[in-house]
Amino acid sequence: MSTHHEQLVRIPIDSTKLEGSLALPIQAQGLVVFAHGSGSSRFSPRNNFVAQVLREAGIGTLLMDLLTEEEDAVYQTRFNIDLLSERLLLATHWLQEQQRTKDLVIGYFGASTGAAAALKAAAAVGSIIGAVVSRGGRPDLAGEALPHVQSPTLLIVGGEDDIVIELNRDAYAKLKSKKELVIVPGATHLFEEPGTLEEVARLATDWFKQYLV
Repeated sequence: MSTHHEQLVRIPIDSTKLEGSLALPIQAQGLVVFAHGSGSSRFSPRNNFVAQVLREAGIGTLLMDLLTEEEDAVYQTRFNIDLLSERLLLATHWLQEQQRTKDLVIGYFGASTGAAAALKAAAAVGSIIGAVVSRGGRPDLAGEALPHVQSPTLLIVGGEDDIVIELNRDAYAKLKSKKELVIVPGATHLFEEPGTLEEVARLATDWFKQYLV
């Protein structure tokens, strides 16, 4: 028996619609919107793995594409953090208007450039976003938005991801919200080593359960 209800949603953005997969466990406690990195999509196996673990813990998930296929084909657009965060905000407002999701506290899970978009969007709406988790993220690309983030933020980085560790440490220093930086030993940028993605999912689930539920 399925413990959650999953549906394809089309979120109106400007003159187009972006597709996403919305999955809500029975009596969902909170809802996490995933912002994937450049060159990835809502079908990212790593994000889908984390999403599955979250749903098993009773937290709803929305995996969506922040860019259309045409936009994603343009390299510069993938790194347009302003555009990505704007799309994330539009999706957030859409969720707040839907009968099934309007009462759920929303969190963001961002990977790579998606982490910067998540933090920039969170900074724009203040305490509305219950928590943010970054996996192998580029929070530094959120720039001047970092000190304005009010949401509790967890930065997860692989222990072998040297350059990104430093970028995360710099961003961590600028965050003024409740925050934590966790370095997963033995993990490279994509957390492909045995057990490392499971550790990411465990850390993220604990963080969201603490602040969304």
